[in-house]
Amino acid sequence: MYQGDDKHERKPVPGVTTERTEKLIAETLAEMPEKAQKKRAPHLGANDPTASCCAVKSNRKVVPGVMSQRGCAYAGAKGVVWGPIRDMIHVSHGPIGCGVYSWGTRRNLMQGIPGVTSFPMDFTSDFQEKDIVYGGDKKLEVLLREADELFPLNKGLSILSECPVGLIGDDINAVAKKMEAELGKLVVPCNCEGFRGVSQSLGHHISNDSIRDHIIGKFEFKEPVGPYDVALIGDYNIGGDVWAAKPILEEIGLNVKSVWTGDGEVEKIGATHQVKLNLIHCYRSMNYMCKVMEEKWGIPWLEYNFFGPTKIAESLRAIAARFDETIQEKAEAVIAKYQPAMQAVLDEYRPRLEGKTAMLFVGGLRPRHTIGAYEDLGIQITGAGYEFAHQDDYDRTSPEMAKGTLIYDDVSEFELEKFVEELKPDLVGSGIKEKYVFQKAGIPFRQMHSWDYSGPYHGYEGFKIFARDIDMAINSPTWKLVKSPF
Repeated sequence: MYQGDDKHERKPVPGVTTERTEKLIAETLAEMPEKAQKKRAPHLGANDPTASCCAVKSNRKVVPGVMSQRGCAYAGAKGVVWGPIRDMIHVSHGPIGCGVYSWGTRRNLMQGIPGVTSFPMDFTSDFQEKDIVYGGDKKLEVLLREADELFPLNKGLSILSECPVGLIGDDINAVAKKMEAELGKLVVPCNCEGFRGVSQSLGHHISNDSIRDHIIGKFEFKEPVGPYDVALIGDYNIGGDVWAAKPILEEIGLNVKSVWTGDGEVEKIGATHQVKLNLIHCYRSMNYMCKVMEEKWGIPWLEYNFFGPTKIAESLRAIAARFDETIQEKAEAVIAKYQPAMQAVLDEYRPRLEGKTAMLFVGGLRPRHTIGAYEDLGIQITGAGYEFAHQDDYDRTSPEMAKGTLIYDDVSEFELEKFVEELKPDLVGSGIKEKYVFQKAGIPFRQMHSWDYSGPYHGYEGFKIFARDIDMAINSPTWKLVKSPF
């Protein structure tokens, strides 16, 4: 079984050198207009894991005319942070086009009875031209009353504003305050108009701020607070990831008191200030709240990674080190318990995948967090990048990559196709917008935003599914029937 660690030096990828990568970048940029070249050059680079920080620039505005795969602030707020909270009604305030996005498109699985104890439905104010002219405040009030009347067991409502709301000056904060008093329950405004900021990352931050101002600290856990109470931060239960991770933590003796926000419950989220440790999965979307809780309530936080047996073992040991010997001993017992099952997975799939390569382009944490799982299977990563990462994300990614491999930020479709054409990976892991482009080119693909309708990929049980899916993608006989243009 692969037993590396975060700081070990990655083996060089055969045929991938700094010189070759820099040449590829130069050739790709040469096909762009001069202005676009200057804009895009800082966002592309050959990896140097020994550098103090990654040289690739990030979190900049998209160059006009260059196709970007980024989401907007509304997508970050509604699709990522608020949407997975199961016991609230989430209202998209604006036109139906974006409002349709409020239909849980990211596979944030949740428990409960739909419409009774969970609300994975499409609530939108469906802005029309008259609402743009005269304003939609009154319409929003009617919508909130109707939604609460139809689904009276909800624990609160959130209002997610779309672009026109900010442009015409609708005051959702005043509406929320009025309706909270009228309905006698939580009504939270989130001013996340899509045009705000550089990417959907600001939507995460705005959402965190709204949770900070309206929810956190307003509730307490019903059960007594204990020394082993923790919260999972930044896990959205894609394909059931929370349900795969939570049992492992409970098996080592910890009590997972709340989850932000996959299959989350608003009152438990609001009581998180009582836990002893915050465990953060998606650093990009929730590091803000971890820092708020550390500063205000003194709660420490720790990143963890449950993708693949190597990273699971590293994370369990790091988590256990924050507690007493009882938890540490249980962590070692759990690692030992699952090692035979993990070894069986590796014995089955690694011989079929050893020496294969993959290129990744995903939002959030997926590129750097899943590298270890690919490496466990014998797959090397030749290129990785993010849609909306910040500098600290790339600083965390660079040590996970081999020297000379390709790092790209907010890569365009043109650039990504050129890179794939040159490096010829055995697998591309990216989003739905890239999926069919590469599959039609005869290149195996996995949708790494929402696990391609599979999952979970997190935890010990998730690794079995991940290994099966990656093998199924790369070694499917289908590709022999597709003629690649490359």
